[in-house]
Amino acid sequence: MGSDVTLTWGLALAPELSLLILLVVLLVYDRVRKPEDKRKLGLVTGWGAFATLLITLGLWLFFDEPNAQIPLAESLLWGGMIRHDMVTLVFRVMFLSALMLTSLMSLDVKHLQKVEYFALLITGAMGFSLMAASADLIMLYVALETASISSYVLAGFAVKENRSTEAGMKYFIYGAFATGIMLYGMSLIYGMTGQTGIYTIGEGMLQIPSVNEALASGGPALVERLESFNSVFLLAATMVVVGFGFKISAVPFHFWTPDVYEGAPTPFTGFVSTASKAAGFAVFLRVFSAGVFGAPSDSSLWWAMLVSMTVITMTLGNFAALFQKNIKRMLAYSSIAQAGYAMIGLVTLSPDGSGATMYYLLMYIFTNIAAFGVITVVSNVTGADEIDDLRGLSRRSPNLGLVMMFALLSLAGIPPTAGFFGKFFLFKAAVDAGLWWLALIGILNAFVALYYYLSLVKVMYLYRSDEEDKPIPVSRGVWAGLAFSLFFVFYLGIMARPAFEWTLEAGRAFYALVG
Repeated sequence: MGSDVTLTWGLALAPELSLLILLVVLLVYDRVRKPEDKRKLGLVTGWGAFATLLITLGLWLFFDEPNAQIPLAESLLWGGMIRHDMVTLVFRVMFLSALMLTSLMSLDVKHLQKVEYFALLITGAMGFSLMAASADLIMLYVALETASISSYVLAGFAVKENRSTEAGMKYFIYGAFATGIMLYGMSLIYGMTGQTGIYTIGEGMLQIPSVNEALASGGPALVERLESFNSVFLLAATMVVVGFGFKISAVPFHFWTPDVYEGAPTPFTGFVSTASKAAGFAVFLRVFSAGVFGAPSDSSLWWAMLVSMTVITMTLGNFAALFQKNIKRMLAYSSIAQAGYAMIGLVTLSPDGSGATMYYLLMYIFTNIAAFGVITVVSNVTGADEIDDLRGLSRRSPNLGLVMMFALLSLAGIPPTAGFFGKFFLFKAAVDAGLWWLALIGILNAFVALYYYLSLVKVMYLYRSDEEDKPIPVSRGVWAGLAFSLFFVFYLGIMARPAFEWTLEAGRAFYALVG
């Protein structure tokens, strides 16, 4: 019996342990072999991430780890610090895919061909994975800081470029400020409950009486104490939202996004815009659906706050993107809008909504990294990342033009790409939850976004360039990453049902205590 428990505990952290081994192998390889071709560091990282992804999926397919039917109590491991469930599996697949693709997209960027860069990518992926698995506030904070510190350094990794240094500094300052506020909110929760376990806190919150029940049993004195307690918890919820909102670039915690996306190395921008956002949503869904701030209800004050953030985030992101001349800033505001779409699934407070959000984040990994992969290749040649640099891309490199076009169409939600079903499942979940007006706002915003996405396609295919007779070189490793991304952009758009059923199965785990 003891050996079975030990085996389960080991398998629960097999992906993170595999990444740790990969990190050691990478450092030893660079120290012992001293490869002259530093591109091999990226290949080692990419292959290692792919192997870890296969291990993660293999444990689920052949050893039923994690088991979707396992009770909550049995899925909490390592002293209740992590939860080994389908939610963790789905997000691990996202992070490992992002790590693998980002490593491949970085192969031809000279100033990124350093062991420190790839080591920090691996460390960041480990932090994101542990964030998704966290079932305790202390574990959540440690995992978040592991990922955040790596990200701050990576944002300013191109030390010879002023924009990158500025991006790293802004990311660090904004991140430290948001994390400090979130940590204070968590300390309030601990001070009032004496617990740090997310699900333990959730169980206690579900037992708190309503105002009417308190009035019947304890009179006005108990009601006054209850209202005071609820006010402090609302303050704590607001503070925690600051930290989570920063990670997903939700308004009004989005100010860092355009500057960091523009200044950071382009491959890392693709990584932080997808993996970091997914990790933020993982903890967002985990904490709020567990009942930490009371039973999920569309009458609660924090629910109204989240709905307001959802509407403003998608609207501001789309309208701000219309006026951008730099493509990385445009995609930064697009990323803010995409966070607003994904939040629709969060505020439905339903397994369908959670499943739709995870499906959306999964397709967003492949879609956005494909777009930033093309930008990386083009900026390597042009030395800039303005929208005008994409003029005549369809003539300079027809294949790159196609990848970028399909990535943009997926972001816009045009069939048969993955983005179409991503938005469809989110809007359907909103309608099923009675939030048809929220789905309508999302649809109207999608039409706004269609304008600036198609404007980029117009620049690539209709505008001419003086350089269009000069081909753009692309290495086999980068092509492999772009092809892998594009394959899943179409696979998740044509064969959407199996993937959605998978994320829907995981979505049910969010509501183990409440529903």
